[in-house]
Amino acid sequence: MRRTLALGALSLLVVAVSGCTTYYMVRDPSSGRTYYTTEIKSVGQGGAVKFKDDKTGAAVTIQSSEVNEIDSDAYRAGLEKK
Repeated sequence: MRRTLALGALSLLVVAVSGCTTYYMVRDPSSGRTYYTTEIKSVGQGGAVKFKDDKTGAAVTIQSSEVNEIDSDAYRAGLEKK
């Protein structure tokens, strides 16, 4: 009984945590490059954003960007693009 309750609680926790990720597509209008990430940080008051490009693992800072929230399917598709 205890094992069943623990397994059920763990399953609910996994579902709750996995549903909390927010996906972003970040476009740099000056270069035309598009990046995909799950976390964006504002840098100062100039409007710059800093994030980790999930496709390459590189740390990126863009002064002027277009940030759009996307769904997980679009995020995965973006990571698979060459």
